[in-house]
Amino acid sequence: MSFEFSKSRPFRRATAWTGAALVAATLGVAGWQAGGARAQTPASPQTKPDVGPRPGIHGAITSYADAVARVAPAVVTVRVDRKAQPEPTDFQDDPLFRRFFGERMPSQGRQPRERGLGSGVIVSGDGHILTNAHVVEGAEHVRVELNDGREFTAKVVGVDMPSDLAVLDVNAANLPALSLGDSSSPRVGDVVLAVGNPLGVGQTVTMGILSAKGRQTEGGDASYQDFLQTDAPINRGNSGGALVTANGELIGITSQILSQSGGNIGIGFAIPATMAKHVMTELVSTGHVRRSMIGVTVQPVTADLASSMHLSEVRGALVNSVAPESPAAEAGIQTGDVITKFNDTTIDSGNELRNIVSSTAPGSTAELTVIRDQTPRQVRVTLAERKAEQSASSEGGAHGEDGLGMTVQPLTPSLAQQLEVPRATEGLAVTGVDPDGAAAAAGIQEGDVIRQVNGKSVRSAGELRQAVAGREGRPDLLLVQRGEQSFFATIDRG
Repeated sequence: MSFEFSKSRPFRRATAWTGAALVAATLGVAGWQAGGARAQTPASPQTKPDVGPRPGIHGAITSYADAVARVAPAVVTVRVDRKAQPEPTDFQDDPLFRRFFGERMPSQGRQPRERGLGSGVIVSGDGHILTNAHVVEGAEHVRVELNDGREFTAKVVGVDMPSDLAVLDVNAANLPALSLGDSSSPRVGDVVLAVGNPLGVGQTVTMGILSAKGRQTEGGDASYQDFLQTDAPINRGNSGGALVTANGELIGITSQILSQSGGNIGIGFAIPATMAKHVMTELVSTGHVRRSMIGVTVQPVTADLASSMHLSEVRGALVNSVAPESPAAEAGIQTGDVITKFNDTTIDSGNELRNIVSSTAPGSTAELTVIRDQTPRQVRVTLAERKAEQSASSEGGAHGEDGLGMTVQPLTPSLAQQLEVPRATEGLAVTGVDPDGAAAAAGIQEGDVIRQVNGKSVRSAGELRQAVAGREGRPDLLLVQRGEQSFFATIDRG
């Protein structure tokens, strides 16, 4: 069966999953060896230097074979085995059933298995491989197959869900590798090639152009997205594969497609190499990714807002809230400021601000240019490290150290409109729910708005922490808004 990352939206991860119902818990796949390669073929040498496309008659480009010859050996197939999610039954929504079992299904025999197919790129000769986080999410066994027929059991070094990247490692040396290039250099309209294993047919090369830069999608975790968009055909199984220039420079890791059917329609997305390089370095060195924050929530500057605020350009990140005691608050940033520069980098959108802040080392000092009352000002701010539990989709989000098992962010007018809650609603929007946490057990869902906690209105992380303080041993009472409906829920933090 196909594994979709968002059934309610047309964005799909380009990973193929198949179910093997009631497969025994121990695998018996022929040819697998628990620690290394199936064959002892000598390792391939490092790949050749860049070679450009080959011009033909009258200067027309007739072949990209030289670039493909450089790239293909470094692109691998990633095969994953994991426990399958149990299929829902007709009686799971029955109130009496849920009263006794909650969200858990009673055991009905052996756990079904799923086998996933994706792609990866060897980025170091000693065995480091980049792929998508959703390719190896929940994996119990990971196997990689090289283009020359060799197979290796892989270890997951680290997974970063916000960027949808993961690093694998295989016990080998002198592997053909591609170094991560400069994803800011290619221009929209440049020819690009996508290399991967779509639908399990084997390694495939497709060609298109770079269609756009700096894209965000609704698929997956939209927290740290700066996608390269391409019309090079990408299908399921391409996830984690390579997006390269016509000269064979690695500029992206393919991740998502936009499709109603699951097949390619010419809108694919790749994680830029610049972001992948930062994430890989962090995962290899520490096993997790450190990210910075300044403590603001922002929204786009629209033409109407620019006109109303007498701004000369429709760009920048409009600050709609500042977290108390945050770096931004200490630096004097105020609600209504428009951030237009981060050091020497021009800021065109809130997404751009978030990405550049998050990739800057915690503790660094940055100079921000903000427009306040039509006047540019220079503000120096010292970046703080974002805790792993904090909401990554905005600055200033609350985090889960209170034991509620969810991440939240202040509700803004634009977010309220997105969530289709009444305009006058105030509170905290739920941006993530730990499936094994207390909030999930209480039925709280992503997209809910927490209006009150234990009888107190909550509009910030600090108010949430105060509302749950000192109630150990007693359930917390939440007033929740879901669309047009509101209801009370109790959360037992145990």
